Amino acid sequence: MQVYLDNAATTAIDPAVIEVMVATMQNDFGNPSSIHTHGRQVKTIVEKARKTIANLLHASPSEIFFTSGGTEADNMAIVRSIEDFGITHAITSPIEHHAVLHTLEELEKTGKIHLDFLRVDSEGHIDLQHLEELLEKNPRSFVSIMQANNEIGNLTDLHKVSEICQRYDALLHSDTVQTMGHYPHNLSELKIDFITGAGHKFHGPKGVGFLYINGKNKIKPLIYGGAQERNMRGGTENIYGIAGIAKALEIAYSNMEEHHAYIQELKSYMIDELTKAIPDIRFNGCIDPKQSLYTVLNVSLPCTEMADVLLFNLDIMGISASGGSACSSGSDIGSHVLTGIKADSERPSVRFSFSKWNTKAEIDYVVGKLKEICEHG
Repeated sequence: MQVYLDNAATTAIDPAVIEVMVATMQNDFGNPSSIHTHGRQVKTIVEKARKTIANLLHASPSEIFFTSGGTEADNMAIVRSIEDFGITHAITSPIEHHAVLHTLEELEKTGKIHLDFLRVDSEGHIDLQHLEELLEKNPRSFVSIMQANNEIGNLTDLHKVSEICQRYDALLHSDTVQTMGHYPHNLSELKIDFITGAGHKFHGPKGVGFLYINGKNKIKPLIYGGAQERNMRGGTENIYGIAGIAKALEIAYSNMEEHHAYIQELKSYMIDELTKAIPDIRFNGCIDPKQSLYTVLNVSLPCTEMADVLLFNLDIMGISASGGSACSSGSDIGSHVLTGIKADSERPSVRFSFSKWNTKAEIDYVVGKLKEICEHG
């Protein structure tokens, strides 16, 4: 059996998305910056996709900018807003995605900002009181907090974070790559400056994403070279990807509640079966459905002897997942997220992440193989 449980890394493209992309490739090859008929036809595809995404997010089309993915979108929001608004202080958590952490750390190295890290508990939840304390000392900071962690799945209440940031005139950015297409986003109610999306995380194509920029904010481009994206991103648009990401998000929203319930049931089932099958099984992060991403489960296993070959063995068994362990020394390259929550560095961890196409039969197979590994490891 072949089982794919690495959907937090990337998802398979929905057949309906492929259909839209192929039709666009076959029929629409013009450059959207051209003023002739072929160009105008393709420009219409781009603007229709922008409107589709904006409507789903309750935003204005003028607030949606297409990028090459979530990493570029994060970089654009962070670098441009800090430089253009003269921000000198930033706040983030130690368990953010590297697209955020490395960007902010580089800005600190070059002397553009001072960077503070929020306290997080053993389940990965940020300390909101600490956020308020830092903002009291440093109003008008740049705050970047992801809505859901890509490794352990803990959820952050962006409305609460937003309320705190508003009190201190702070700019708020959230990497929403893991929640986009899985949870509804109503940007007419959420007071936030920047959020991001990546098509391949919700059954769309790779190489395309978007950045939401609240209309009250005016920033300069990160990439220069042309007047595309209303002078905000140089370079000819990825037409086929843009058509695909809009269709993927449309499909995600049309079946969101159904898929949420189905995938949450799979996750809960796996938790129960693992608990019964493997003594001393543990879970990294929060597994409370109300505070945890329903697509991600991070498992800490007692088979310490198998730590170095665990993922290799799973791959041989036909199971695709990702994993690691907390850093055990300064030179050890491990998961900064697991280190950040002080997970046991001696125990190997595996992240299983689910999609609408996974089944209970696959979960049974994976649990059985994990039990074998732990019993013989």
